[in-house]
Amino acid sequence: MAASTQDPTSPAPGLRLATIGGVPIYIGRSWPIIALVIVATFGPGVADGRPDLGIGAYAVALVFAVLLLISVLAHEAAHAVVATRVGYQVNRVVADLWGGHTAYDSSAARPGASALVAVAGPAANALLALLGWLALPDVPPGGITSLLVGAMVYTNAFVAGFNLLPGLPLDGGFLVDSLVWRVTGNRESGLIAAGWCGRVVTVLVVLWFVGLPLLNGQPPDLFNVVWALFIGSFLWVGATNAIRTGRGSRLLAGIRIDSVWRRAASLPAHASAAQALVLRASEPGGTVVVVEDDGRNAIGLLDDEALHAIPEQSLGGVAVTSVMRLQPDGWVVEATPDQSIATVVIAMQHLGIGAVPVRGPDGRINGIVLAGDLEAALSRRPSPRT
Repeated sequence: MAASTQDPTSPAPGLRLATIGGVPIYIGRSWPIIALVIVATFGPGVADGRPDLGIGAYAVALVFAVLLLISVLAHEAAHAVVATRVGYQVNRVVADLWGGHTAYDSSAARPGASALVAVAGPAANALLALLGWLALPDVPPGGITSLLVGAMVYTNAFVAGFNLLPGLPLDGGFLVDSLVWRVTGNRESGLIAAGWCGRVVTVLVVLWFVGLPLLNGQPPDLFNVVWALFIGSFLWVGATNAIRTGRGSRLLAGIRIDSVWRRAASLPAHASAAQALVLRASEPGGTVVVVEDDGRNAIGLLDDEALHAIPEQSLGGVAVTSVMRLQPDGWVVEATPDQSIATVVIAMQHLGIGAVPVRGPDGRINGIVLAGDLEAALSRRPSPRT
């Protein structure tokens, strides 16, 4: 599972299967790779147990790969359903090389809600394993159906248990994050703690596959070593990113909005370029924000280069909207000057913009944060170590 502030209008990550409750469901472009690996590893075992199947053993392996895909989608769909129920904006569900992920906007996350979303995925796999186990007595033993149902029981039980290991990026890591967050009241501490737990889990997983055979006096199986390194690299990167995100957020929490913002002057959309030039001259160090005529909604930024390109005698007949850069909806942040810069950074990342006006409780735009000013402020602080 992965939380994301990714724009849902960004390019599709693969083949779109369906839309459930407005949430698109995709098979990622990398999923065929894992399907081939499953067929290549599961097929020979089926062929050895059922030599009468011949090449059909690999068709059985392919069916298992499809059933595994359904399990992954059930896991991620459970995350998506619960995330929607607790008020998160879910962008997409994807089954890919790494198993799958659910992308949603977690900017309004709360500890309890985050824990519910996290546990939903493993719970779905546990339910599938239970249903399969209950169905086994009614399945004729020794047949293909029995083999597939047994494999699904084992696989779903393993996925449920593995995902509950207490470290990010696994679902159990989100439970650790939520617990520390609840106890300390600090999300950054939760992410850092869960990230370090994820690193410990990574080491233990690799030692299990590689170190355990050595302790028993046997060389580790090459296949297990490859899988351990593959899974371990995924876990380590996810854990490191969690630590980096937590420390980065903690760094941002120490920067007040009014320590990096610039003055922002407002100009109504019906104003002329001549009026914009006069206002710009009176605010040499600030930025001019163009607002709708009622003054409630900011729609763009004055483009100084375009403004100065207009001949002086023509300025009075040109609307300011002709010399502004139109900005996306939601680009204005509601905040007080003493708040953390984190909300501004989230808006910049989510919308892909480099300027965010800040509107105070009185409804006025009091200043604007530019990406360059924010980067300069961050460069003056020590970088968080990971």
